[in-house]
Amino acid sequence: MSRKSSPTIKRAPSTTTTATLAPSEVHLRLEGLEVEHQKLLKQIKKKRAELDKFIEQMRTVASEVFSRATPNFQKIALLNQEIHTIFNEIFKNKKLNKQNRKKVEEIYRTLQYAEIISPQPIQEEIEIDEQFNGDEDFNKSNQSHHQHYYYQSDSDAESPSAGRSESSKKIRHIFLRLAEIFHPDKASDSETQERHTEIMKEINRAYTEGDLARLLEIEQQYQVGEQIDSSSEDDLSRKCLRIEQQNGVLKTQFESLKRSLREAKKTPQGGMVTDFRKFRKQGVEPLDTITEQLEHQINIISQIRDYAQDFNQSRISVKDFLRGPEILRSLEREMMEELLEDMFDDFDGYVRY
Repeated sequence: MSRKSSPTIKRAPSTTTTATLAPSEVHLRLEGLEVEHQKLLKQIKKKRAELDKFIEQMRTVASEVFSRATPNFQKIALLNQEIHTIFNEIFKNKKLNKQNRKKVEEIYRTLQYAEIISPQPIQEEIEIDEQFNGDEDFNKSNQSHHQHYYYQSDSDAESPSAGRSESSKKIRHIFLRLAEIFHPDKASDSETQERHTEIMKEINRAYTEGDLARLLEIEQQYQVGEQIDSSSEDDLSRKCLRIEQQNGVLKTQFESLKRSLREAKKTPQGGMVTDFRKFRKQGVEPLDTITEQLEHQINIISQIRDYAQDFNQSRISVKDFLRGPEILRSLEREMMEELLEDMFDDFDGYVRY
């Protein structure tokens, strides 16, 4: 018997399609906030690195100058003391009439006003460590200065009890959550405990400095952020609010870092770093220039010391002494020549225009 073939059932092609839902307003808002959030974190990281690098350069330059210039400053300090001692001996031992004594005092004051010697009539020996605060004192002052440059919350985020402002509340909230996760006492083995100890050091440092960006970086690095239901409008709205508030604190932190960098550049040490960069860009070694200037200054002060000593020991007359040291007269002529040259240059430029 022949077998009947089973009828082939032809099915109509499926017309069912997956509906594509357009992103809701809250999704779009969250996306925009997260883009801004990541941008702020990158900006803060870059600016923080720039500030840290500049402060390290300040330390390096100060250390280089201290090491290179100390011997010359010691010579200048010694010459300064010698000149004051000589003039005191002149006033004490030299027999001068009233008019000549007045003129000698004028020369003495002129040397002080010109900052060739210190303004005190008798200056005790200057300790070079005081001028530069010494390596140890300098490092201490810069460490505290460095900490000052980090962002500070509105009500002293470095204090664990600080929580009055909104920004410090956000910082404290992240800190407590991270501390709950990474507290070493909660580790199950010694290896994890050691790793969590190092992480907690970073967390504590960031909290002490009020550095929300660093706390959030740690959160992202270890993927321990708060979980939300992406299908829940309420969860998404709460996340939007949280990120918006964090972005506000991050903007403040970024502006604070920028301001701190500007302030650092305005300090004498910061100005020295800027000058060093310019000199080295022009192929000039600034330390050599500083040394040359100090040696030139030592030469001038030495000649003035000798001039005063010659008068004190009666090797030159009152008349010669009152004419002033030759080195000062030479400097005055050079200054006048430079002044006249600048005036003629300005006049020439004015005529041409």
